[in-house]
Amino acid sequence: MIDDMARAATTTDAFNAVAEPRRRQILDLLAQREQPVGDLVEQLGLAQPQVSKHLRVLREVGAVRVREDGRQRLYRLNGSALKPIFDWVRQYEAMWSERFDELDAVLTRLKAEEENGNDEHE
Repeated sequence: MIDDMARAATTTDAFNAVAEPRRRQILDLLAQREQPVGDLVEQLGLAQPQVSKHLRVLREVGAVRVREDGRQRLYRLNGSALKPIFDWVRQYEAMWSERFDELDAVLTRLKAEEENGNDEHE
């Protein structure tokens, strides 16, 4: 019963879908260019059924689109489906920037103190 709930959440929510590292790898590859499943299999070193399963999940949340080209199915990234993730992470950007600025200030102060300490010993 719990497994069914987790599986259902994965297929309905971009956050859960990209929580799986292999799916993030697939998105990274598709961000470079549209690709057939065979190319993804080769680059990931996974079996075709595994890659297809991950692609299905990504398709279900809208993060990946597929089109037919003759006998090939070509997969491409649909970045707009990932916008909720971007929006959520973006709210932390100001906090991270502020903390990095504070860290820069501390490092600058420590470096100045170290340089002043070396000057006094010479």
